Amino acid sequence: MQIRTITCHDVYNHGASLQAYALQTYLESIGHTVEIIDYKPDYLSRHYQLWSIDNPIYDKPIIKQLYLVAKLPVRLLALKRKRLFDIFTKRYLKLTTKRYHSSEELKRNPPQADVYIAGSDQIWNTLFPNGRDAAFYLDFAPKASKRISYAASFATEDVVGEYKPFVRRMLQNFDVISIRERYSLPLLKSLGRDDGVAVCDPVFLLSREQWESFLPSKDDISHRYLLVYDTEGSVELSEIARRIAKEMGLKIYNVSAFRRSYADEDFWASSPLDFVCLVRDASYVVSNSFHATAFSLIFERNFCVVNRCEGINERMRSILLSYGLEDRLVTGFSASLLSQIDFEKVRLLLRNDIAGSKEFLERVLSIR
Repeated sequence: MQIRTITCHDVYNHGASLQAYALQTYLESIGHTVEIIDYKPDYLSRHYQLWSIDNPIYDKPIIKQLYLVAKLPVRLLALKRKRLFDIFTKRYLKLTTKRYHSSEELKRNPPQADVYIAGSDQIWNTLFPNGRDAAFYLDFAPKASKRISYAASFATEDVVGEYKPFVRRMLQNFDVISIRERYSLPLLKSLGRDDGVAVCDPVFLLSREQWESFLPSKDDISHRYLLVYDTEGSVELSEIARRIAKEMGLKIYNVSAFRRSYADEDFWASSPLDFVCLVRDASYVVSNSFHATAFSLIFERNFCVVNRCEGINERMRSILLSYGLEDRLVTGFSASLLSQIDFEKVRLLLRNDIAGSKEFLERVLSIR
């Protein structure tokens, strides 16, 4: 069966790249031909632009030139990280030949497929432009095709009020709907779809052994380390990480997109594969990231998750509640964080969720 998926696959974020790869790989493993629609509207194409003005306050004569000159050295250095992601995309993601730059362009000439799948990740987060983009609700897919969402995420407790009519209307495009967080099922129902189901993120569709076979062999690690993945420069996260590292005698490694001054070693310019390797080999993981949490579960690494300021903590809360680990979502240090997680219990719950998610995909794809 010809399947085309659409997601935020090329936004220079480790989790976004890895979930796109995982869904593609799993669908291929059960016999389908898969391509990711290379959809890059303007709002998803602004990463690593050397001459962009991030804050309109600086977009004034003379001030603008001074701002760009000041930013240029850091931006040139950051291109190293961009190149690593571009290599991963070229090597591992099977994209459509044509790149689409707008929802209108995609609707005029969509890639042909038997089935279109939207998801996973925060594609329906209305705090961001993608959550307000008809393309991520398969508005472009021919009516005769099958239209499915897999593990799509709203990421928040509610949809931004002014966009509710739009989202409600767009959700009617789908033949079958699945979302990533169980807590979003009532929200989905309030938006007119009471037939949705919750499934696991695509990264869980590949086993630990499959991820291991995809990664370089373990290097000889001369010392144990705590891995930090901080998406917003959190003061709370840095304090918790430093306290845990001190109590456990660990060095601190940073894999965030920006350098962290308290880290002993910085891996800010890291590829998606580097990210997975660093989680795999860590003694402890401290993050405010959904996918750092997911890979900590896959590789059974001791971890904690720090609340984010952005108000999108429900994603992490949902996954932790699913596996009885809600005490790992924290706002400060406590001695209990030093205790080892009982992964035997987690393993059983996760195995059941994965089996149910695979059964869902195989069932809906078999229906003509």
